Amino acid sequence: MELRHLQHFVAVAEDQHFTRAAERLMVSQSGLSASIRTLERELRAPLFVRTTRRVTLTEAGRALLVEAERILAQVRSAHEAVAAVQGVLRGTLALGTEQCIAGVHVAGLLAAFRGRHPDVEIRLRQAGSGALAEEVAAGRLDLAFAYRTRADTDQLRSVPLTSEPMTVLCHPSHRLASAAAVLGPDDLAGEVFVDFQPDWGPRRTTDTVFAAAGVRRTVALEVNDVHGLLDLVDENLGIAVVPRHFRHKRPALAALPLEGVGDTRYETVALLPPQGATGPAARALLTLLETAGPDRPGDGLPPY
Repeated sequence: MELRHLQHFVAVAEDQHFTRAAERLMVSQSGLSASIRTLERELRAPLFVRTTRRVTLTEAGRALLVEAERILAQVRSAHEAVAAVQGVLRGTLALGTEQCIAGVHVAGLLAAFRGRHPDVEIRLRQAGSGALAEEVAAGRLDLAFAYRTRADTDQLRSVPLTSEPMTVLCHPSHRLASAAAVLGPDDLAGEVFVDFQPDWGPRRTTDTVFAAAGVRRTVALEVNDVHGLLDLVDENLGIAVVPRHFRHKRPALAALPLEGVGDTRYETVALLPPQGATGPAARALLTLLETAGPDRPGDGLPPY
């Protein structure tokens, strides 16, 4: 099995199309098809279901994709490690993050990183914490800033960034705004909620809080961006339970502490592969974050 066979296989799996994958790889379509057939013969299993419009992975193909991506990520890390020993940091930094993550100002951190390592190509992807964890574990991302979604495994480790309590946001005219200075989950029973999609860290935290309290809630308005959520609350269409730092984004909204939640907090982390599999670019970014002073980009909460 050759690395180029795995590279070809991953490209076809991503594009779901032989012609597009061949164009991206700058190889002939016949050569790409021959490479995939060679791989299928060696593995003694079909990897794709081919139709006239696209190709999809078989069960064997899905299993191979996980390992192929991890192998290719390790090869990239090896090349980058050798370059780092020679005094030049180059290659690609594939970074994932949730929106408005606490504990790091992502844009400022990346600007500082680019200033120090201009030869590294930066790729950024926003997604929910569950998806980001899976992509780091699979080797598709070098590093991600996310909500802690699971315990460390042999494919994924976490470095704590910060933790904070959850806060209730509502319109100033809402009954909760003047009902009490501090609220518990029971006080919110029967309310209409605005929340993120289930994969997002704040949603997972809020779901945990209400499940632990035995309080059922209805998420009537579900969004996938922070400002969309705040707009809906601003129009008095529902209330939201969010990490405390979100209150700075819309000061006109009423912000009330949420208590009676035990030890549950919104905890953000940097997700990385195991120590030996972490690439030089990811290590350099994390080092920059850890050594940033209070007035340097990358440290603390995002500016508002």
